[in-house]
Formats: sequence, C-alpha cells, structure tokens
Amino acid sequence: MLEKIIIAIDGYSSTGKSTVARQLAKELGYIYVDTGAMYRSVTLYAMQHGYISQEHFDQDALIQNLPNINIRFEVSTVTGLAEVVLNDVNVERSVRTLDVSRLVSVVASVSEVRKKLVEQQQLMGKEKGIVMDGRDIGTVVFPDAALKLFMTATAKDRAERRYKELVDRGEEVTYEDVLKNVVNRDHIDSTRKDSPLRKAAGAVTIDNSNLTLEEQFQQILALTKTAIQNNSTSSCTG
Repeated sequence: MLEKIIIAIDGYSSTGKSTVARQLAKELGYIYVDTGAMYRSVTLYAMQHGYISQEHFDQDALIQNLPNINIRFEVSTVTGLAEVVLNDVNVERSVRTLDVSRLVSVVASVSEVRKKLVEQQQLMGKEKGIVMDGRDIGTVVFPDAALKLFMTATAKDRAERRYKELVDRGEEVTYEDVLKNVVNRDHIDSTRKDSPLRKAAGAVTIDNSNLTLEEQFQQILALTKTAIQNNSTSSCTG
C-alpha cells in the first residue's frame, strides 16, 4: 500500500491554486486545506469588528482578539467540497469578495496572525494525506513536503480569471480594479518581512498562463503520482 504524502502548493494570487488543490485532493482521497481562506477569515473578522478598512488598521486590537477567532472546515452537503467556517458561521462566500481581497495581504503580513494559523495548519497535516495551498506552505509550514509546487502566471491572465469569477458571482467590479488588486497583492506578499512569498527549495514551477485547467491538472497529477511512488519506495528501502 502506498504511503500518503503532504502536497504543498504555493504561488501568486489567482493562479488557480485552490481549484487544482481541490481536484487533486478529491482524486487522491486526501484532505484539502485552503490556507488562503483561513487568512481571509481573519480579515473578515477584523472587518466585521472595525479593526481594518481601506483607511485604517488597528493591528493591536486584532492581535488581542486572535484567541476569539476559531476557523475550521466542513464538507458541504450540496457541493461535497470543504468550506470555511468562522466562529460557527459558514463564510465561504463572504471571504471571496474583492473587499476582503483588498485587505487580506495586509492582515496576512502580521506575524502573530501567521504564527497562529501556521500552528493550526501543521496540526492539520500531522497524519499526512493532505493537499494544502497558500503562500508559505513549502517554505514555512511543510518544508519537508514530499511534493512542492509553485504556481505562477502573468498578472494580466490572473486578473482576467479573477474578474470573470467575481462577475459570474454577481459582484459589481471593474477589470482595472481587479488588476490593481492582483499587482498590489503580489507586491505585499513578496516583500513582507514575515514569510514572504517565494519558491521553496525543490519546488516545481507550474506556469499556467497558457494551460487549460485539464492540462494543468494532468501535469500536476503525474508529478503527484511520481512523488507518492518515490516516497513509498524510499520508505521501504530506508
């Protein structure tokens, strides 16, 4: 029987990390954890309590209230997918808005927030058999993951995908605003002091600018099968 592994998927915003991670987890029978949804949930909590807006950020108030934030995932009886729950309220739809997107990178740059969520993420992966995506999974959360991927695409391609997704969901947004958000998030994520976005040692780069979802999935599935096989072989011989 093949041993289960940890699959770490990092990369820029709107590269489709969550989509392919969900597909992969379903194909393998693994647990999927969307760490981006966890940071979005903390951001939503901060917005709801008046700690953050476009004009201000009361970082100290958020840090003091971190013990009051409980995040978990539950499988939807409708879609069969894991959805994020914040303090016993399903916020899967609420955390995906552009308003949350504009502020999430700022919240995610707070060391205390990252420490709290990284600890939770590492506990989730203790039994392996997990697919986790985010910004620092292969570099900080699971640096020893059997398979590490780094996903990228041009800002233009990512903004177009994100814009379509938001419009299809019924949000009133402009492409220019979405593109500006993508570029701004890239800058904040890549330059923050604590756990900046970067490619992990040994990670495989997946540039999906010109790949269909199916082409991307098949490429990643092949890499995954090889990693599982290699991990099982080394465990047997080790």
